Amino acid sequence: MRGRRERGAVAGGRAPDPRALAWRILQRVEGEGAYADALLGRTPGADRLTARDRALLTRMVYGTLAWQGYLDHIIARFSRRPPAELDAPLRVLLRLALFQICLLTKIPPFAAVNTAVELAKSVGGGAGTGLVNAVLRRAVAGWKDVPFPSRQDHPMDYLSLRLSHPRWLVERWVARYGVEETEALLHANNESAATVVRVNQLHCARAQCLADLATADLGAESCCYSPIGIRLTGSGAPEALPGYAAGQFSLQGEASQLVGLLIAPEPGERILDVCAAPGGKATHLAELMRNQGEIMAVDTNARGINRLRGMALRLGLSILHPVLADATTWNPPAVLFDRILLDAPCSGLGTLRQHPEIKWRRTPSDVSALAALQRTLLWRAAAWLRPGGILVYATCTLSDDENDNVISDFLREHASFVVDDARALMPAAARELIGGDGLLRTFPHRHGLDGFFAARLKARG
Repeated sequence: MRGRRERGAVAGGRAPDPRALAWRILQRVEGEGAYADALLGRTPGADRLTARDRALLTRMVYGTLAWQGYLDHIIARFSRRPPAELDAPLRVLLRLALFQICLLTKIPPFAAVNTAVELAKSVGGGAGTGLVNAVLRRAVAGWKDVPFPSRQDHPMDYLSLRLSHPRWLVERWVARYGVEETEALLHANNESAATVVRVNQLHCARAQCLADLATADLGAESCCYSPIGIRLTGSGAPEALPGYAAGQFSLQGEASQLVGLLIAPEPGERILDVCAAPGGKATHLAELMRNQGEIMAVDTNARGINRLRGMALRLGLSILHPVLADATTWNPPAVLFDRILLDAPCSGLGTLRQHPEIKWRRTPSDVSALAALQRTLLWRAAAWLRPGGILVYATCTLSDDENDNVISDFLREHASFVVDDARALMPAAARELIGGDGLLRTFPHRHGLDGFFAARLKARG
C-alpha cells in the first residue's frame, strides 16, 4: 500500500470508513503481534469518527478477533486455498467482511462485500481482488449451510470451531468445568467487556462521580461487586470525560479492583507491589492507604514504569516509589514489608473479552513456562514479608496450572503460611466470589467479570 493513498483514509476533510480502519488495525494485530485495545486508541483517523462509527469500529475489531477460528472455518469452505496459505492482508480482510456478514445484523451483505473488494485493490496491485470477490459472494449465498462437527458426537471439535477457541484450551476447560459450563464460558468470552473505572476516593465519592459522568455522552452505572467501580455503558474515550484529568477516576476492571480490597492495606504501612506496571493496582493501594505510608512498585518494563509515574501524578499520589528491576534477581532493602502484592505475569486467559487475540497466541508450553516463573516470583516474595504480614498472589487467568497448583505447591513448601479467608474484608455483594477454600475466583459467564484468581496468604509469626 506504499506510494498511494490507502483506501478509506482521511481525504478532503471526510472521516475515514470504520471498516478501513478496522482492517488496518487487524493487519497490525496479525502481522506485528500488536494488541487491539492499544491500537484502537491511537490509530490515525479514529478520533474523527462519530460515536456511532467508533462503536462500530470497536465491535468489528474485537468481534473479528474473537470469532477468528469460526470465520476461518467458513473461509476454508469457500476458498480454494486454506486461510493459512492466503496473504495475511487478504486473510484478515476476508475475516472482517465475513464477521459483518455472519455476525452483525445492521450491515447489508452487499455493503460488506463491496467495501472488502474495494480495499483489496490496494494489496499487491489488486491481484487478490478476484479472490476476495469470489470467496465472499459464495459465502453470502451459502455460509448458513456450512457444516460443523456434531456437538453430541464430537463436543471438543464443535466447541472449538463453532465458538472459536483453540482446541487445546477447550480440552482443558472441559476437563475442569464440563461441557455445559465450558460452552457458557466460551460464549461469554466472545462478548465485549464493559469499560469500568475506579473512583479515586481521595478526590471524589462514587455518587458524585456518577453525577458528573451523567452530564457526558457516556452512560454510567454503579458496579455490582466493587463499591468504587463505575461501568460505562456508552461509547467513547474515558480519558476525555469530565474528572479524568483531575484524577477523579482511573480505568480498571471490576475484578481487578477486588484484588486491592483483598490486600486491605492500612495507612502508614510499607507495601511492595511486584510486577506493578502499568500501575492500576499500585495506585489503588495508595488510595486505600489515604496516600500515607510507602509503596515500592517494581517492574521490568520501563514504559510501564513511566506510565505508573504519570498515573500517580494525575491522581495526586506521592507514596508510590517506582523501581525498574527484575523481581527474579532484585535485592530489596533490608527492611521487610507489611504486605506484598504479586500480580503475577500470566497467560491472561481470563481477559479474552478485552484481549481476544491472546487465545490465538498462547500455547500449552507458554502456560508451563509462566507457571514456572510464577513459582520463582512467589517463593522470592515470601522471603520479603514480615512475620504476621499479608501476601496476595493474583492472576487474570483461568488456568489451574497458574492458579490452584501454584498455591498448593507454595503452601506445601511454606508451612508458616496459611490461606487467610478474606470474606469479612469484602463488600457483602462480593463475598460470594470467595469459595470455601478462601480463594477469590471470578468468571465471565458466572459474574460478568474478567476471569481472576487471588489468594490472600498470611505469614504466621
